[in-house]
Amino acid sequence: MGELQRLTAAHAAALLAFETANRAWFARSIPDRGDDYFADFAQRHAAILAEQAAGLHHFHVVVDAAGAIVGRVNLVDVAEGRAELGYRIAASAAGKGLATAMVAQVCALAAGAYALTGLTAVTTLDNPASAAVLRRNGFIVDEPITLGDRPGLRYLRDLEIQPD
Repeated sequence: MGELQRLTAAHAAALLAFETANRAWFARSIPDRGDDYFADFAQRHAAILAEQAAGLHHFHVVVDAAGAIVGRVNLVDVAEGRAELGYRIAASAAGKGLATAMVAQVCALAAGAYALTGLTAVTTLDNPASAAVLRRNGFIVDEPITLGDRPGLRYLRDLEIQPD
């Protein structure tokens, strides 16, 4: 199905290829990253790895059997035992249960290795597949939000700390 890997410097080229190939697909349901993200990718990648090393975030890629990146599942803004979950799956891998499975793995890591006690996540109302992934992984609706210029919902999930 896919292997979850912690993001490293070695993933840079494959991650840029993944983001570039799926840019239009992602923009259908989430705000676009903008041209600067792609133009300054090397610097941005180095910066987020430094932030990860400082414990501010936990970035992951999903790699298929051929070694290509087909998804990302990240925990950002780690503070006071909580973080925000974000994920994106390639168009070619969508609709096959990959997002649900990988989010479940990251939730287990969050409760275990990362010792987090809760997660938040957001999605737009016009992205029912993402909402389904969150519900399948135990997230509950918290409140309405606006994501970019789109209406959406914020979800919460409390985590039970799991020993490693």
